[in-house]
Amino acid sequence: MATEKDGASPKRQAIRAQIDENLKRVYTAALNEELPDRFKELLAQLKTAGSGPKDDAS
Repeated sequence: MATEKDGASPKRQAIRAQIDENLKRVYTAALNEELPDRFKELLAQLKTAGSGPKDDAS
């Protein structure tokens, strides 16, 4: 016997499917956003700092 707790009701499945679609849409939109200039500058600084000579003091 199925109960509403197991999430098998068609209404719950439809709600979960809609939530999944909305989350995918938001995630895809976030991935396609342009990276802010400030972050690009910071990444460039980190890349430059990381490519310098290594310090063997450790």
